[in-house]
Amino acid sequence: MAKAIRRINKEVPNQQEEQAEAVADILKELAENREAIMKSLAILKGLNDMRVLETAHALLDQRTEVAAIAIQQINQPGMHNVIKNGMGAVGFLGTLQPDQLNTILDGLGNGLKRLSKTGEKGKKQTIWTMRRRLRSPEIRAAMTTMVDFLEGMGEVFLENREKQKG
Repeated sequence: MAKAIRRINKEVPNQQEEQAEAVADILKELAENREAIMKSLAILKGLNDMRVLETAHALLDQRTEVAAIAIQQINQPGMHNVIKNGMGAVGFLGTLQPDQLNTILDGLGNGLKRLSKTGEKGKKQTIWTMRRRLRSPEIRAAMTTMVDFLEGMGEVFLENREKQKG
């Protein structure tokens, strides 16, 4: 019969063996990811040439002072309005259907193109020419849209006025 095992010898590698194994693992990963490492080094070199790394290092060294200045700037009343307005704008954009927004932005872009062309030509329009142009379907569509826009905006203004009174 075999003897019972009463003592287990656990081999603990010494520090030199652990370091050698770690270096071998790192070299293996470097060899397997050579292209990615080379690209990363090129990016780092470019950032270093532009002194971005130096700036980032200085920001990290002075992070408490930088954070204090940032918090002071954010705590100004004007910045509160910017943040609230930004949130409101994002909320507003969330209420629009993408097709609606595209139509509005396309129309705005086309109108601005026409505006710049008119400004370059510098032609004066007579009252009779303006009256004739008001009959065009494009002008009528734009005027109808603007009147509907003003009517909707007026409704909200009146509702808000009633809420403030009540």
